[in-house]
Amino acid sequence: MHEPGLDRHEWESEWESLQEELADDPAATLVSLDRLVAEMLESRGYALTDEVASEGDDPEVVAEFRAAHEVTQANEAGRDVDPGDVAMAVNAYQALYEHVINDRTAP
Repeated sequence: MHEPGLDRHEWESEWESLQEELADDPAATLVSLDRLVAEMLESRGYALTDEVASEGDDPEVVAEFRAAHEVTQANEAGRDVDPGDVAMAVNAYQALYEHVINDRTAP
C-alpha cells in the first residue's frame, strides 16, 4: 500500500534539491522542473498529453503547464529562448508545484 504523503515528501525533497541549480542556471534546470511537475500533475489525475481527456481537467492548470513545457522543449532543442520566457516557465512550474502541494489532494 502506498502511504499518503510519501509522494509529497519525495516531491518536496526533489524540488528543494533543484533550487540551487535553478539559481545558478534556470534554463538548464527547466527539463528537471518539467519532469517533476508533469509527474506531480499526472499523479493527481491531469491528462497533460491527451487533448480530449484533458478537457475535463482544470483548463488553466493544463494551459499553464503546456506553455511552460513548450519553452522547455524549445530550450532543450537548442532554439534561442528569451530569458523572459525562461522566467515565465520557471514561475509557471513554481505555481503548479505549489498548486499540487497545497491544493490538490491525492485521488
